[in-house]
Amino acid sequence: MINFWPIARVISVLLLIIGLLMWTGIPFSAYYGESVLPLAYAGLTTVAAAGLLWLITQRTRRDDSLPRPADATIRKREGYLIVALSWMAMVSFGMLPYLYSGMLPDVTDALFETVSGMTTTGASVLTDIEVQPRGLLYWRSLTQWIGGMGIIVLTVAIFPLLGIGGIELFAAEAPGPTSDKLHPRISETAKRLWFIYVGLTVAEGIVLWVAGMSPYEAVNHALTTMATGGFSTRNASAAAFSPLIQYIIVIFMFLAGVNYTVLYLSLKRRWTDVWQSDELKAYISLVVVLTLFFTARICYLKELPLEQSFRDSVFQVVSLITTTGFVSADYTSWAPSLTMICFVLLFLGACAGSTSGGIKIIRNLVFFKNSYLEFKRIVHPQAIIPLRLNGQVVPGRVITHIFNFLLLYLILFVVGSVVLSMLGLDFVTAIGAMATSLGNVGPGIGEVGPVNNFAWLSAPVKLFLSFVMIVGRLEIFTVLVLFTPYFWRLN
Repeated sequence: MINFWPIARVISVLLLIIGLLMWTGIPFSAYYGESVLPLAYAGLTTVAAAGLLWLITQRTRRDDSLPRPADATIRKREGYLIVALSWMAMVSFGMLPYLYSGMLPDVTDALFETVSGMTTTGASVLTDIEVQPRGLLYWRSLTQWIGGMGIIVLTVAIFPLLGIGGIELFAAEAPGPTSDKLHPRISETAKRLWFIYVGLTVAEGIVLWVAGMSPYEAVNHALTTMATGGFSTRNASAAAFSPLIQYIIVIFMFLAGVNYTVLYLSLKRRWTDVWQSDELKAYISLVVVLTLFFTARICYLKELPLEQSFRDSVFQVVSLITTTGFVSADYTSWAPSLTMICFVLLFLGACAGSTSGGIKIIRNLVFFKNSYLEFKRIVHPQAIIPLRLNGQVVPGRVITHIFNFLLLYLILFVVGSVVLSMLGLDFVTAIGAMATSLGNVGPGIGEVGPVNNFAWLSAPVKLFLSFVMIVGRLEIFTVLVLFTPYFWRLN
């Protein structure tokens, strides 16, 4: 039997955090002479809902027919339900500032923008960003920062205060197929992850400010860079800023795509453990090789200066691999071959355990390594040839899970592209919109490319893509398992 008491308790804490974070945008609204009421009322509504839900859980706890506090543990089913229902709650209340202010009066548009923010996708329905209220643009950026690591992981850090264990919840929310624990206690792991996340965000904000950004824009871009989200305060995205600022953003985008366990080990100067990561080596190699190839092709085809060719190349390669979605150039105008590579990068993703979306490099590594070993197994059918990653044998169960994920990812992409085509999108736009939404990237190809947005799409398309973005952010299984009959069986 599913225990709904801890589910409601966790959601109430999440809504309280969301409401309090909304109020952090009030100083920006006040400073720029804008109305503070939308954020104030939205925060008040959210905090009130959190308090009401908390009181309900307190009252139901007095019912003798319900489990005792000692039994209020989060099992697998409760963990997945908390993740799914929490995202529904965060999105539902997260769009209130847009609705209360009239910035996005249409519920579908407000929902799409909020889902895109919380899932760190970066797809937007705003046609002119620079005329929007500054306080609301800050909240827009903050939604990506909240979703970057997953606010649920933050809640795991305070679970001891609730008397609830959170290992299942962490496994359901943590991005990527691995959730290496930095500390035996899961709450301590969450705290260390957020320490790194907050520290890098603050560091980038300071560096961007020193490099010439206004404090307001430095805060916004630091929030969305470390979340690998890509929301910007400028219509031209990163192209509106100086080359120095673009290079700084590249560095922090790259760091945001690294497994946070590896980042923690590097802070501890455990370099031997860091360089044992096959995924990190593949990540660095991929960025270097693609950047050099793109630079050579752009420099030759577009006859641009070498520095600009390199800067545009490294920026777009890192932005697409990490699924950040910032834009410094229109990569669809470079060459058909480069556009095709950029399309492939929409699927790739950076390291597992980072804030990036996509399939993740580690899954691709397992797939290609296992495919290569299959040739050896064909030649030597009696030999036992294990697949090794980071010097350790990968269990067969993990390999099966990864192959199932890849197959399901491909099926969802194909089916979703067909659905979008049936809803009126042309072929290129349909596959571009589906790939960028499922991978949580932001810009795609076709009419949703880097110089376009999603405002022109119909309401059914926006709703469908909103669902796809959530499925992609929660790594497919977390959401789709709720639609299986096995999940709801009482035993």
